[in-house]
Amino acid sequence: MLAGKPECIATQYTSSNTHREGKTLEMDYQTPTSAEDAAGLLSKDGAHVLAGGTDLLVKLRAGMVAPKLVVDLKDVPRLRGIENDSQGWRVGAATPCAEIGEHAAFAAAWPGVVESLELIGSTQIQGRATLGGNLCNASPAADTVPALIAAGAVCEVVGVKGQREVPVEQIVTAPGQNSLARGEFVLGFRLPNPPARAGDAYLRFIPRTEMDIAVVGAGVALALDAKGVCTHARVGLGAVAPTPLLVGDGAKALIGTKVDGGALKALAAAASAACNPIDDKRGTVAYRIKVAGVLARRAAGIAYERATSRK
Repeated sequence: MLAGKPECIATQYTSSNTHREGKTLEMDYQTPTSAEDAAGLLSKDGAHVLAGGTDLLVKLRAGMVAPKLVVDLKDVPRLRGIENDSQGWRVGAATPCAEIGEHAAFAAAWPGVVESLELIGSTQIQGRATLGGNLCNASPAADTVPALIAAGAVCEVVGVKGQREVPVEQIVTAPGQNSLARGEFVLGFRLPNPPARAGDAYLRFIPRTEMDIAVVGAGVALALDAKGVCTHARVGLGAVAPTPLLVGDGAKALIGTKVDGGALKALAAAASAACNPIDDKRGTVAYRIKVAGVLARRAAGIAYERATSRK
């Protein structure tokens, strides 16, 4: 039933849906037009966020979730769009991945982040999927998260108690779980303006050629001084632990070096040592540990080449 568009909140729909087990479910659908209204709706029991829907709709059809209320966030101001100023980049959490990938200036600044989001599903999925959804779905194998960790991205988290900033690496707490309180959601991501001699890269390994879940994902961002010495580095890993990882020892292996063979070997060792993976049909524990080191080393090499090519 279409209930109209209340001035203070949203468009509201009540829908009956047949559950996979044959049960009929009733749920409300609302599209709030302010962050405050969205937070209030999400504080209700049984509320679920709809950003792109590429995870929620799959879970709904599979009977994994039975939301009483679906809150579509795309009409909330600042949840969509890409901005840049002297303070850095801001990407709305509900901005479709395809839109981000087509933003030439952002892709030039953070090619590794764009590489990660362009690996999510198919072209059609990328037209709906969002950075915020990919993060908050809290899959250990999410592609964008290691790349965002490497980039030093910070989340703007909004809730009924106001707004706070949280580093990306502190959002996912366990498979399928995140650190957001009831009523909170990610409004946007902030990334710094990379310095002149900086680069980042993201690589993943999958069993198939495309559209598969990562066995391992690795993101590396680094910066160089005028002599080619690494002055800053961040390393992110995915699919090798219950949560995506910020590998501090991997950064230490690169900083102060010219990213030579010895530094890359030390980085690979640090990446492998940080892993705490599981055995599954896509890869064994030993294989994931080995591949994590290989991918981290390769991603660092690509990031280094990009940094040296920037003026």
